[in-house]
Amino acid sequence: MKSGQTMDKNRIKSIIESILFIWGEPISLDDLAKTLELKPSYLKSILYEMIEMYKNETSGLRLTVINDKFQLTTKPENYDYVKKITKEQNEKNLSKAALETLSIIAYKQPVTKIEIEDLRGVNCDSTIKGLVDFELIEVSGKLDRIGHPNLYSTTDKFLNKFGIKSLDELPNLDEIKDIEVENK
Repeated sequence: MKSGQTMDKNRIKSIIESILFIWGEPISLDDLAKTLELKPSYLKSILYEMIEMYKNETSGLRLTVINDKFQLTTKPENYDYVKKITKEQNEKNLSKAALETLSIIAYKQPVTKIEIEDLRGVNCDSTIKGLVDFELIEVSGKLDRIGHPNLYSTTDKFLNKFGIKSLDELPNLDEIKDIEVENK
């Protein structure tokens, strides 16, 4: 028995929920088992309990299985409301958070959500989703490490929106720092 199996089942569920919420992408049973130091068979039983729990709860979330990977998603019956708020947000100009996230992606691409969040210091799930919905960024690959997180890059629509022909036309970061110093 691994050390994690001495943990209370409710605590394990709480940890799983946090991981799935932050990760945002489907994650394999093996990756979760390694992270939690649990036997995959034991963890699988807990995950399927959670699937049932979300079915019976009044929560707007559900735990889905996609190609033997697990992901926290919204319930389909709430789609019209989620779509409405997403559309309303997308019709507005880009927020400061979206511009910061987009800048990080433009300069560091390809980049993972975790790397973006490390730089910004906040969760970027909804910001990244909005930028993908706006087609300003796209999933350009997967990183070859546990969980195989998405890599994000800018799109041609990004170049068009900002009136540049290539990423080579982005201002040099040193130039931006000089402008900041001049404006203070």
